[in-house]
Amino acid sequence: MMNIEEYEWFMKLALEQAEKAASMDEVPVGAVLVDPAGKIFCESHNYKELKKNPCSHAEIEVITQASEKLGDWRLEGYSLFVSLEPCAMCAGAILHSRIKNVIFGAYDPKGGILSSSMNIWGNPNVNHKINIMGGVMHFECSKVLSQFFKQRRQGYV
Repeated sequence: MMNIEEYEWFMKLALEQAEKAASMDEVPVGAVLVDPAGKIFCESHNYKELKKNPCSHAEIEVITQASEKLGDWRLEGYSLFVSLEPCAMCAGAILHSRIKNVIFGAYDPKGGILSSSMNIWGNPNVNHKINIMGGVMHFECSKVLSQFFKQRRQGYV
């Protein structure tokens, strides 16, 4: 079991990925997948604009990388650190890949599905239970997103 210092360390790495995304004019969301031994397995960020693919969210990118690397879709025992609360599409991929832990930074009351009103994990019919922790480095993660969208809005004025 990881402690809060380890959670923050991995979240800082996810934030570095988010900053890479912002530098590419992608929505700044980063993700880091940690293996059961506590080692970084994959890391990535949003690539929607570059790949012209609405499915190229940071979470999907690391799940795809890990599955290809392992030669298996099952990521049992893995932990996903992501700078923004996952959306419905990403939550589905997390569920199907059997990730054990999801740790996210900024809450997303509009699009987030893990803690918002659309929480699928509270549904008793879900076949896989995931440990969820939200709000790790919330301020820092939110700030990266706020700055990105503020700059974008200024560009449209």
